[in-house]
Amino acid sequence: MEMLNSAAAGAFRGRLLRLAPTDNIAVATAALAAGQAARLDDVEITLLDDIPLGHKVAVAAIAAGGQVLKYGCPIGSATCPIRAGQHVHVHNLKSDYFPTFTSQHPALAGKEPPA
Repeated sequence: MEMLNSAAAGAFRGRLLRLAPTDNIAVATAALAAGQAARLDDVEITLLDDIPLGHKVAVAAIAAGGQVLKYGCPIGSATCPIRAGQHVHVHNLKSDYFPTFTSQHPALAGKEPPA
């Protein structure tokens, strides 16, 4: 059984997986060390931070306030400039979903969020 089509299979080279062509991040398919070079498509990216398995790494520079794209959709905004090769996680990314879908949702108006 073939699990990947040929276009997706090429995304695995270099232990980074870009989930959609427009994504500005990729996911580490293994734990990666700072200073290591990783290949994505035909671009080599030098990792600036250790990237744990399953975590995100910027494949292009992202300006402070810029959208972080995963699955071809914005998943949050950069809280500071992020350079290609940097770990993208809660220390430099804020979710754009939280205010919209929880505390400001009409169904939750006036309710305290769960602890």
